[in-house]
Amino acid sequence: MICLIALVVFGILGIFSATHRKIAFEAFNCVFRKATLRKCNSDLDKRLKSQIVAKIMRKNPKTARLVYRYFEVFSWIFTIIMIVSLIYVAIGGYNYYLYGNCNGPNQEGFCIFDPLGENVKYSNVQEATCSTDSESEKTLTLNSVDTNLFPQINKGAENQVFFIGCYACEYTRKAYPEIRKLSLREDTNFIFAHLPVKDGTLFISNVVNCVAEIDVEKILPLNDILFGMDTNSLNEKDNLFDAVERVGLNKTEIEACAMLNKTSELSQKQFDEIKKTGVYGTPTVFINSEAIVGPKPFRVYRRDLK
Repeated sequence: MICLIALVVFGILGIFSATHRKIAFEAFNCVFRKATLRKCNSDLDKRLKSQIVAKIMRKNPKTARLVYRYFEVFSWIFTIIMIVSLIYVAIGGYNYYLYGNCNGPNQEGFCIFDPLGENVKYSNVQEATCSTDSESEKTLTLNSVDTNLFPQINKGAENQVFFIGCYACEYTRKAYPEIRKLSLREDTNFIFAHLPVKDGTLFISNVVNCVAEIDVEKILPLNDILFGMDTNSLNEKDNLFDAVERVGLNKTEIEACAMLNKTSELSQKQFDEIKKTGVYGTPTVFINSEAIVGPKPFRVYRRDLK
């Protein structure tokens, strides 16, 4: 068993050291021969045993004698620990590839592949939505949500992406470039639902709804501009109407529309529909009804497309 441990340890160290690489090859030869029911023709296990016991002997002779006597038992214990650890690493890697974290869909916790947890962070929206539900992906649903109240690109397409985000929220802004790629697919109905988490951003929903009423195709280029603006600029109405003008629309017409009561009522209805999803953080993306919370690599968003 010590040869198997040596194969893994020195195999990794051998990437950086020719000396360790030689031991790794020797360990591989020994493991391969034993796996094919042949006797190991190397004394690597004996050399490693002697070296380990000798190092322990210098500090604690009693412990060294114990290790020497039960060396095979200790070898089995560490081998089992190593195998279990490798299995967990493999599971974590599989989850990371599929979900962007090591622990499963929308789960938090430490991930060796994402040590800073950048893929599981989100902007908390509990205060904005007045939600009393516990924060869990199990509460997220599009059931009973009227998606027709929101501007849609390629309505009726095979796939549906319902993107709940906040123009002024850090993690929505971080995720936007990857989620934006989904809107380029002709087989995808792309819906952006603005959740005004930050103070002073509610009016943006009015502007976006007016743009959608005149030309829904202008929503995506408008979003590109708004997500590229400084967050403080979003509170200034003049900056919003300048963005409207940049996408080729009449800002005076959009301004008049945004001030109407019916536009504010539509924005409020949209806000009420968003609350029905159980959203607890932005960004939250429903891809064909499967919820994904937090900024993820593009492969994670693409996974649920048909």
